[in-house]
Amino acid sequence: MNRKPSSNKRTAAGPKETPTSKAAAEPKRAPTSLASLRTQIDRLDHELVDLLNRRAEVVVRVGQFKQDRGLEVWSAAREDEVIAQALAASRGPMPAETLRTIFRELISGSRSLERPLRVACLGPKYSYSHLASVARFGEAVEHVPVGSIAAVFEEVNRRHVQFGLVPLENSTDGRVADTLDCFIKLPNLKIRAEVRLRVHHCLMGRCEWGQIRRVYSKAQALSQCRNWLGKNVPQAAKVEVVSTAAAAELAAREDYAAAVASRAAAAAHRLNILAENIEDQPHNVTRFAVIAERPGERTGRDKTTLMIRLANQAGSLARTIAPFEKFGVNMTWIESFPIPAPGAHDHDPSYLFFLDIEGHADDAPVQKALELVRKRCERLDILGSYPRSECIES
Repeated sequence: MNRKPSSNKRTAAGPKETPTSKAAAEPKRAPTSLASLRTQIDRLDHELVDLLNRRAEVVVRVGQFKQDRGLEVWSAAREDEVIAQALAASRGPMPAETLRTIFRELISGSRSLERPLRVACLGPKYSYSHLASVARFGEAVEHVPVGSIAAVFEEVNRRHVQFGLVPLENSTDGRVADTLDCFIKLPNLKIRAEVRLRVHHCLMGRCEWGQIRRVYSKAQALSQCRNWLGKNVPQAAKVEVVSTAAAAELAAREDYAAAVASRAAAAAHRLNILAENIEDQPHNVTRFAVIAERPGERTGRDKTTLMIRLANQAGSLARTIAPFEKFGVNMTWIESFPIPAPGAHDHDPSYLFFLDIEGHADDAPVQKALELVRKRCERLDILGSYPRSECIES
């Protein structure tokens, strides 16, 4: 007996799936718990530690390679390149500044496996010079705070440290005369790198705003906040001290005192931040120079700092720097510095000029220009060729 085919019999292709039937066929995913998320983080952390140690093993081999060939341990250009590559590879959500700090410390710790470094800077800790030193070298070096810019130069010159860090110029106040004076006395020391630090000043203290009778800070910091301080704490005497960090120490000890210093200094001395970002110019940048015995290598994106001595004669500066234009060398900074003629206090002084030009001293156009410059001045010192740097936040 033949039966009529059932109307709901499946065809070879099977029944058409609907969204409801598809969802029903899939196993239900268990809701994510905090414990499972933490387990994922723990697993990733173990993988990170393993990768970091494998990286460190390669770093040790790099250090041995450098030692065998008498190469420098520290290369500013290479470290900048590593950080730039890390930032370029990131797709988030990790903030760029956080990633920069992580890699800075990773590089610093790795470098210490090759050779421990000592870096002198104007102290005490949490001064802007100290913050710039940390920004450049990380925490895995011995930062050596000293009492003056001259002492930084002497520490390097006597080989007590491998590097020193000194302020060179500020976008508000211009040159730092003490640093330029030290280059006159010790031109054998070379600039190996620069650090451009965006400086944010804070007003800090233990008392209330209206109780402030003295505001301590370094002369340059007081100058950079002159208008703000005059408007907001007109009753307070402005007292210059050796550094912003020393100012914070005084504000922590004294009643009715405040300091202009960094946020890091406020945290270190447990001071209340009464106001922040009080600098008169919002783009307040201090440029620091890293000094060492030996010059740096060419990177292809360099600048060169020069010290030129000229006679006090009409047109001497124009004649001397004309070769830069002739060979297409761009000059980006110039400062004059008068020096008395030796043994002749009643005569007009000669002048030293500090210049920055784009390019390395070994670049062909720069070499040709400097050959002519040397013939037109009384003295020419190349203080260093080093990689250009980006501005970083303090």
